[in-house]
Amino acid sequence: MLKDITLGQYFPGDTIVHRLDPRTKLILVCVYIVALFCAKSYVSYAVVAAFLVLSMWLSTIRLSVIVKGLKPLLIIIVLTGLLNLFYTEGTPIWSFWIFTITREGIRNAFFMISRIIMLIFGTFLLTYTTSPIALTDAMELLLNPLKKIKVPVHELSMMMCIALRFIPTLISETDKIISAQKARGADFESGNLMRRAKALIPILVPLFISAFRRADELAVAMESRCYHGGKGRTRMKQLHMHSRDYVALAVGIVLLAGVIVLRSFGL
Repeated sequence: MLKDITLGQYFPGDTIVHRLDPRTKLILVCVYIVALFCAKSYVSYAVVAAFLVLSMWLSTIRLSVIVKGLKPLLIIIVLTGLLNLFYTEGTPIWSFWIFTITREGIRNAFFMISRIIMLIFGTFLLTYTTSPIALTDAMELLLNPLKKIKVPVHELSMMMCIALRFIPTLISETDKIISAQKARGADFESGNLMRRAKALIPILVPLFISAFRRADELAVAMESRCYHGGKGRTRMKQLHMHSRDYVALAVGIVLLAGVIVLRSFGL
């Protein structure tokens, strides 16, 4: 299960999606999320889904890779669908004890599951096609106006970059610890809930120690290189907008406007 978590991984490529300016991709993801939450019907959801499928096709990221990253969140998706299915008021179709399925419940469950899945796919596509350093630079440049009100923009961007960068590292570390504990005879699958919870202690303790050690090593390395935050910092690669970025932004604006128009007509 741990190997299925792909958030934070970057897959290098030379597709048009990879070559887009990271600022463009961040803005497009925000526009995509707003459009997704504005969608209220099958037609508008189909329009947003078509935009997502087109982006995945242009990025050449395989569907199986994104679906693989969806597995750890399957419980949350199923639970959300069941809550909407059984606890939405409307025209009853089937009833048993405290559970009632309504037409509106089926519709809401379908929309909610579709929204979560497409939201995850869109955000995963951003991290798959953009390196953490590029994301940090883009976020810092987009949030630059907030520096006027003393918001630590660079520090916030750096923290998000480090967090994304170390997700795969900590997952790999956890997998190694689990394998080592199993080799010593540890059992993580049998017994009741309390016993399984106690069995996680031999994993959590060394994982926390490893995480703090890595954080300390990173801090020492940054201090040794005279790192002082964003003041006076230069970049090896400067970000520049190209015609493809403006075309992509125009497509995103058309998507959002189309979904809003469809919503106003009840579609």
